[in-house]
Amino acid sequence: MSRQMGDSHRRFLQTVMLSGIVDEPGAKSLYQRCCETHNTQYAPDKLDEFIDTINSKLQPMFMQIRKGMSEDNGQQYYALVNLAETDITRMSTDYADNELELFTKTMDLIVGSENGKASSTDILNSADSLTTKKLKKSETEHLLNRLVHDKWLSEKQGEYTLSTRCIIEMEPYIRTMYQDQVQVCHICHNIAFQCQICENPVCGIKIHNPCVARYFKVRKSDPRCPACEDFWPHEIPELSRPRSQRR
Repeated sequence: MSRQMGDSHRRFLQTVMLSGIVDEPGAKSLYQRCCETHNTQYAPDKLDEFIDTINSKLQPMFMQIRKGMSEDNGQQYYALVNLAETDITRMSTDYADNELELFTKTMDLIVGSENGKASSTDILNSADSLTTKKLKKSETEHLLNRLVHDKWLSEKQGEYTLSTRCIIEMEPYIRTMYQDQVQVCHICHNIAFQCQICENPVCGIKIHNPCVARYFKVRKSDPRCPACEDFWPHEIPELSRPRSQRR
């Protein structure tokens, strides 16, 4: 496949820029549509090569389309990542200093928790300790809604987690800033927040829930930790089917 950047590549990039993140079935569909729209060669198994061509042109602008996994369902996603050195300040064009400070405090709460979540109550309380301009309760709630809308956070029943986009884009920052708190999944070796943990205190490995489902699919009768071989006491979740296979 040609490494020359064409209109199909530009259309693909523009669409990803607008959404910030696209799941794998959506990216494959977009890739096909862009190729057909601009009468360029379409090869179903060449999506990553197509994206590599785009990335070769984005490199001088310190940007990249990067692939990562959702901790929620194991689905692969593509996100447009800013490779600038100061990760949090990438958001400075969209958020004020006090809003960025609250986002950082929210990350602290999520990373420091046992389950990779922070309650809305804890986040609202942390807003009281801002060193920049204070945020009213209504302003904090509005900010949390924006962070979810912009796909930096995910929210379910009043609990917030780092979104797939956030983990993909800010992985280097997270690994550096929280190196003593962050563990990786024993199976896929990506950062693990939403996960199951081996109860052997000497072991304590983490495995993403989707990775648990895949690893123990054929081991359900006698599930054992892949590291220490102790019995795995947690419920084995079902594998999530890709969106394209759902009816």
